Amino acid sequence: MKNILIISGHPALRDNSFANKIIMEDLEKLLPDATFDCLSDLYPDYLIDVEAEQKKLVAADIIVLQFPIFWYSMPSLLAKWMEDVFIHGFSHGTTGKALVHKKLLLSFTTGAPESAYDASFPVEAMAERFVRTAGLTGMDYVGFIYTGRVSYSLRADAEKRAEMAAASHAHAQRLVEKIQSLA
Repeated sequence: MKNILIISGHPALRDNSFANKIIMEDLEKLLPDATFDCLSDLYPDYLIDVEAEQKKLVAADIIVLQFPIFWYSMPSLLAKWMEDVFIHGFSHGTTGKALVHKKLLLSFTTGAPESAYDASFPVEAMAERFVRTAGLTGMDYVGFIYTGRVSYSLRADAEKRAEMAAASHAHAQRLVEKIQSLA
C-alpha cells in the first residue's frame, strides 16, 4: 500500500470535537499503517515545525486533509500550517517540486445540514481553494468526502448525538474506501 498521511486540521480535536474526533479514531483503527498528524496536538501554540511537516509530506503518496468547515473555509490552524509549510521552493516555484503527483484528498464536515448547500453555494465551492492549491503545487486533486449536520452544538441531545456518531463512522468508512481505491 502507498504511504498515507492523514492530517487533522481541527484546532481542538481531543477537547472540542465530536465528529472529527470519531472520524480520526476510526481511521487510526482502520488504517494502522498510515501516518497521522494531529495539528492540535503538535502545535497548540500554532508554531509549526516546517521541516518536520515537509518531511512527512515528501514521504507521503496520498495526503488526506481532515477538518471541519469553519465559516466556509478551513480552520485557522490548518490554514497556518499550509501557509508555513507550502512555501516557494518546496511546494511550488521553479525548484518547488516536492508535492508533484502526490494525491490530495479532502475529508471535511459541516455543522450545517447538506441541504444548506444548493446551487447558489454548492459544497464543491468549499473545495475550490484546495483544487487551486493542488494545481499550483502539481498535486493530483482526487476529490472529497463530506458529511453535513454534525455540529458539536447538537451533542447534548442523545438522539442527535447517536445520529452524528453514526454519520461520523459512515464518513470514516467512505474515506477508507476512497483511500484504498487510490492505493
